[in-house]
Parts: sequence; structure tokens; C-alpha cells
Amino acid sequence: MRKNTTLAITLAITTLIASLPAFAAGTPKADTGDTAWMLLCTALVMLMTPGLALFYGGLVRRKNVLSIFMYCFAALAIATLQWVLFGYSTAFGPSIGGFIGNMDHAFLRGVGQAPSTTYATTVPQLVFMAYQMMFAVITPALIAGAVAERMKFSAFVLFCFLWNSVVYAPLAHWVWNADGWLYKLGALDFAGGTVVHISSGVSALVAALVIGKRKGYGKEAFFPNNLTMCLTGGALLWFGWFGFNGGGALGSTGLAANAFVVTHISAACASIGWIVAEWIHRQKPSALGAVSGAVAGLVAITPGSGFVTPMASIAIGLIVGVVCYAAVNAKSKLGYDDALDAFGVHGVGGTTGALLTGVFASSAVNAAVTHQGLALGGGSKLMIAQIIAVVVTIAYAVVMTLIILGICKLTTGLRVKDTDEREGLDITQHGELGYHMLHED
Repeated sequence: MRKNTTLAITLAITTLIASLPAFAAGTPKADTGDTAWMLLCTALVMLMTPGLALFYGGLVRRKNVLSIFMYCFAALAIATLQWVLFGYSTAFGPSIGGFIGNMDHAFLRGVGQAPSTTYATTVPQLVFMAYQMMFAVITPALIAGAVAERMKFSAFVLFCFLWNSVVYAPLAHWVWNADGWLYKLGALDFAGGTVVHISSGVSALVAALVIGKRKGYGKEAFFPNNLTMCLTGGALLWFGWFGFNGGGALGSTGLAANAFVVTHISAACASIGWIVAEWIHRQKPSALGAVSGAVAGLVAITPGSGFVTPMASIAIGLIVGVVCYAAVNAKSKLGYDDALDAFGVHGVGGTTGALLTGVFASSAVNAAVTHQGLALGGGSKLMIAQIIAVVVTIAYAVVMTLIILGICKLTTGLRVKDTDEREGLDITQHGELGYHMLHED
């Protein structure tokens, strides 16, 4: 009996000792709840790109509906490949001077089922990589809205690859990598106000100016081909945005719940703000205005979704609905052809949201807020950091986009022929028609 007891104790001690190296190594272990949530969020963000295709597809003329879908699906494919090959590594790999990641994770080297010791330590690194990849997918697709109905498909393919490589990945590193210089500066961007929306919106404006206006713009009436499709796409964007912002918590937590709730509130209030402004200005509230306002609210709450309270999201939504409505209406007076208002909604909305994060950010929501927003008496330090992040993002995106467009112009060419544009990009670029009608535009 004594021998059996001794043997049992010895085995127990041996087992405990054998397990000690694993504890000592500090190897993070994936949490099933967090993993499930992040897998869901990844799928939701992926759905946003086809949703964007529907949203944009309903706004163009019927002869160009497939071309805008192809821009979005091209982004889905090309950005995925770029991210897997080296984009993830340059965004989230070990930092080189706070400006770019090294190539330690190129070709997903070292990215497997175990969690990272640096990011999302409770989910497999593959899940974190995939979640971030979906952001890299939709961002260049947003730019397509500004150059719709006139940019060569080959040019957009090259543009997408280059832009994600030299604009998106570095910005993601600056803002979200723990060693990124804007991260260390204290700039707050929970889910992509600067990285996704300001960068894409500003780049969209640059591309629209460089490529030029559509034939007949300002002289002919350009009517959306299918507003019901547009509203359906907008609804899918709203749905997917719960993953876009909620996943920023990197786990199934109370912070994810806050991001989820403020996302919905901001979208609803921005829709109201846009409708009221339009109702006063044009005497009629439009369905397009309602969905555009909702998207503007989703854009604006993105940088602050993990930092502001539900009550603050009401103010953010109402403000951005009016601001973006004004920005979109200013387009005709300023004379540029941002076909689907990528700049007016994403560039202006993202900037508004980033700055309002500096007003309403609260440490009660997220301990990462080391300096309260202006409205909470936190002083100007956070707002200064937000302004710097906005200005730097705009300047960097403008310069790099001009260079990329120059490369595209020298290689693929930027714009389709005038005759092709008149006939429509669906048939001239892809040999297909989205709609078979007796009379085309």
C-alpha cells in the first residue's frame, strides 16, 4: 500500500515537472470563445467587399455594373495574395524603425495555429492574419468608387497591388503595430479610420483628379441603374461592420460589445442627420441619402468604436451625417468627378471620426486611452496626436498614390478609350453585359 502511494506521488510529481517548461515558456493558448468570435468577424468583414460591389453597382449606369463588381472582386483576390506573400509581414512583422515590418512572416512563415506572442494572444495567429487581411481587401475596393466607369481594369489590378504594398501596409504598421511610430505617439484608431478610410478616400480623390472626369459629366444626367441594389449593398455593409469594428477588440469581450453597440448607433444617427439635412436642403428625403448617411456613420465611428461611449456615438453620427452631406454636395461646385463619392463619404467621414475620437475618447471604455478626449477634460494631447495622424495619412497617401498612378500610366495606361467609355466598360473591358436591354445608355 505504501509502495503504491509512493509510486503515485512520484508519478504526479514527474508529470508536474514535465509540464513546467510549457508554463515557463509562456506559450499563449488559444481561447475557443475568442477564436469563434474572430472567425465570425473575419467572415463578416469579407462579406463587406461583395456588399460594397452591390452598393457601388447600383449607383453606376447599367452599362458599367459588371465593371464595378470586377473592381471589387479583383481587390478581393489581389489583396489576399499580396497580404499572404508579404503584406502581413510588412504590416505586423517586427518593426524596422517604426516605419515598416521586416520579412519574418513573408509567405506566412511562422504564422500558424498557435497565437502570436504580440497580437491577439488568445486566438491562432492564422485567424488574426485572416482578419487583418479582409481590411486589406476592402480598402483598395473603396477607391474604385471614385474612378468608376472610366479606369482600365488592367490599371486597377496593378494599382491595387502597388497601393496595398506601399500605402496600406506601411500605414497599418504605423498605427497598429506596437512599435509603429504613430502608435507610440498615442494616436487612436480602433478599426481603421486613418488606415482604411482616410487613406482610401484621399487616394480616391487623387485618382479621380488624375484620370479626369467621365465623358459627359456635368452635361448629361447620370442616373443610378438600381437603387434597390444599392440599398441592399448598404445593408450588407452595415451588417458586416459589426465584425469590422467588433473584431477590433480581438476577442469576445466587453470591449467588443461596446464597439458593436456604438457602431449601430452611429450609423442610425448619421442616417438621420443626412436625411434631415437633405430634407431641409432639397425638401425631399431620399433613399440614397438614407443609406449614404448610414455608411458615413459607420465610417466615422470606426476609429473611435473601441474608445467612445454609446452617448458619444450619437453625437458622432449626427455630426458626420451633416458634414458628409455637405461634402458630397460641394463636389459639383468644386468640379471634380468622384463618381460614387468615395472621398466625400470615406475621406471626409474618416477624418471627422478620427478628430471626434480626440474629443470623446474615454478611459472608462478602454484603458488604452491614456489621455481623455477634449470633451472629458483630457487636454489637447490626444487631439494633437489625432491631428498629426490625419495630416500624415493624407500627405503620405497623396504622394504615394500620385507615384503609383504614374507607374500605371506608363505601363498599362489609366483610362479606357473614349469609344469604349461611351459603349460601356462591361462589354469593352469584360465582354459581358450585366443587363440585356433593348436600349442601352
